Amino acid sequence: MNHWLILPILLPLFCGGLLLVLPSHERLKRGLSVLATLALLPLSFVLLAQAAAGPVQIYALGDWRPPFGIILVLDRLAALMLLATAVLASAAVLYAVRGDDRAGPRFHALFQFQLLGVNGAFLTGDLFNLFVFFEILLIASYALLLHGGGAQRVRAGLHYVVLNLCGSALFLIAVGTLYGLTGTLNMADLSVQVAAASADTAPLLAAAGLLLLLVFALKAALLPLYFWLPRAYAVAGAPVAALFAIMTKVGIYAILRVYTQVFGEGAGLLANLAQAWLWPLALASVVLGALGALAARTLQSLLAYLVVVSAGTLLAVIALGTAEAQAAALYYLLHSTWVAGGLFLLADLLARQRGDKAGELVQGPALEHPALLGGLFFFGAIAVVGLPPLSGFFAKLLMLQAVPPGGAAVALWSVLLGAGFCSLMAFSRAGSTLFWRVGRSTLDSSELDRGRLAVTLLLLACSLLLVAIAKPLIDYTQAAAAQLHDIAQYRAILAEGAR
Repeated sequence: MNHWLILPILLPLFCGGLLLVLPSHERLKRGLSVLATLALLPLSFVLLAQAAAGPVQIYALGDWRPPFGIILVLDRLAALMLLATAVLASAAVLYAVRGDDRAGPRFHALFQFQLLGVNGAFLTGDLFNLFVFFEILLIASYALLLHGGGAQRVRAGLHYVVLNLCGSALFLIAVGTLYGLTGTLNMADLSVQVAAASADTAPLLAAAGLLLLLVFALKAALLPLYFWLPRAYAVAGAPVAALFAIMTKVGIYAILRVYTQVFGEGAGLLANLAQAWLWPLALASVVLGALGALAARTLQSLLAYLVVVSAGTLLAVIALGTAEAQAAALYYLLHSTWVAGGLFLLADLLARQRGDKAGELVQGPALEHPALLGGLFFFGAIAVVGLPPLSGFFAKLLMLQAVPPGGAAVALWSVLLGAGFCSLMAFSRAGSTLFWRVGRSTLDSSELDRGRLAVTLLLLACSLLLVAIAKPLIDYTQAAAAQLHDIAQYRAILAEGAR
């Protein structure tokens, strides 16, 4: 077995546990957390190279073989998601150690457990352990959302916790139903059992599959289950909100994985179970998210609604069901995750220079560094809206080209272009308020922390990097989507691993 495969789970697991028992030595804890997080970067590149060079790999924990043992699965899609997480987490932790981690206790331990849950969700090969890793990342996120305290965070956190607890209960019901009907929760084995389902068991399997879709849609912030997200993301601390940019992608990843491999084209009577639901709800999510951005009263709320727009966009393209469309969606996923994370960090830099006005979109004091911060704001806005020459433009162009001619093309083109126009107006309103409708400055230049600025700049610069490596990256995402649709390959790996 390839032991590199388990390191993205072991590294944050042991680091988080060690941070819980270490004495209260700030520099030591910060150094350990930063080192463990940055180590995920070269590790993710190693796994990315391994996934690109060979077939799907499995890791059987305790050498208990599938379909009964706990297995981890590394393919191109999982490796790409690990890289997206590592880059985002590295920026978030470097930003946090500039002082944000002092707002509450055990920030770095919670941060590592969050990474443990996210990485585990991307690597697991069975539904029960997907549930386990979901719970780990959610429990850590509950505490991270409340990090720093405050009435607004408590209110948003209460809604977030209650909704996700309900989602967890439904997840268990769905998993129990599937296990009772098929005798397995291994995704590759489950795809075989679902494809062979009789007319008698198909309705119950469909009910369990739709319950899973409900749970994943809650994580992915799909209409009508997205209302928790804008408030939660808007009040979270800057490094926490930046890290949360990957949270909706965990739900989207689960939908892509389960409803391509288990309930996809080869699922017999249950083929393409989610498609009829995903397409209209995803388009509606994009529309309402764009309207929410227009109505936002704070910069953080505007960015939170744009996370809803990006999640809806991803799910709409994924719902097309073709490898070409899903390859374009994976390119957009990287773009939207890193740029959204960078913009949450930039919003915090701006808020620190506006005194008690913070991120409110009302007239405030003049910024001490309007040219620098204004340039970064303009860069981020262009990237998010999807104007050339940044990665947002290439991502949207790929997605629009991937939709076949017909009614679906009309709907997707209209919604995405309309949402882009709304985003442009929302950023124009925010930019004019923050940089032009200003009074006298009340802060000195020391308010702009160079460390925070450098991290923000690097994360936003990922948009340029995605343009520079567009050709090899698109080739990789196309191969990842094609591999995901090759269900026979996953079933063959399962059979080989069971020997």
